[in-house]
Amino acid sequence: MMIIFFSVMFFCGIWVFSSNRKHLLITLLSLEFIVLVLFLMLYVYLNGFNYELFFSMVFLTFSVCEGALGLSILVSMIRSYGNDYFQSYVMLQC
Repeated sequence: MMIIFFSVMFFCGIWVFSSNRKHLLITLLSLEFIVLVLFLMLYVYLNGFNYELFFSMVFLTFSVCEGALGLSILVSMIRSYGNDYFQSYVMLQC
């Protein structure tokens, strides 16, 4: 029952990530949602087999680093271009 719930949540996050490419913020939020679902799946899996939860802390550390990197890209993009639209800037520009 839980695996179906987590699978639906995961594929909803993938669907939002692939369908909405207008704003960088929505893309980053959908990536964080996917990471959160993966963390919950990992936690339930490790807790079900009575394993140590150290790996989940490592996973959370990397996901926080990923979120901080995404937010820094968002801030630099807003400071440079004034918005977070993908259509408002050229990515091949140096």
